[in-house]
Amino acid sequence: MASAIDQQALDQLFLSARTYSGWQAKPVPDELLVKIVDLMKLGPTSANCEPGRIVFVKSADAKARLKPFLSSGNTDKTMAAPVTAIIGHDLEFHEKLPQLFPHTDAKSWFTGKPEHVIETAFRNGSLQGAYLMLAARALGLDCGPMSGFDQAGVTTEFFAGTAIKANFLCNLGYGDAAALKPRLPRLAFDEVAKIV
Repeated sequence: MASAIDQQALDQLFLSARTYSGWQAKPVPDELLVKIVDLMKLGPTSANCEPGRIVFVKSADAKARLKPFLSSGNTDKTMAAPVTAIIGHDLEFHEKLPQLFPHTDAKSWFTGKPEHVIETAFRNGSLQGAYLMLAARALGLDCGPMSGFDQAGVTTEFFAGTAIKANFLCNLGYGDAAALKPRLPRLAFDEVAKIV
């Protein structure tokens, strides 16, 4: 039986973790990005469908390709971030179900059912994006997730010729604490949850 993680881990993942807009000029090694994905893919998805697809934008050329699709409020912080993860979801994820869920014919659950495919891909791809952020924090990186971009444009630019659709972006790196503002309020338990 698993026990609760310690206070330091809770702080790193949630309590002290923040959404960063300012970044230190410290590179993120490719090996760390591989470790993040290796952790991310262990998070649960329905029928182990794993529709999440990630492009890590690091090079100057790739950043130049991304820049025109960013909202004005997200441009500077994204260009300054060491890495920007484009979190997408594959609308052909079910083609891999014979490999990922081999004990039954799960592919047939989705074949010819485009609405079910879209809903499942979006939900589980979003979950995998959240797992990516927690994995990044667990491995010592800071995160800056965001919308505020031309989703169709990023999809065309970075996922052309595939069935992958961009969902959201997440800047990754070592955050500049001096650029942080006070933490914004959060809703109380009774405003978001109930026990029945």
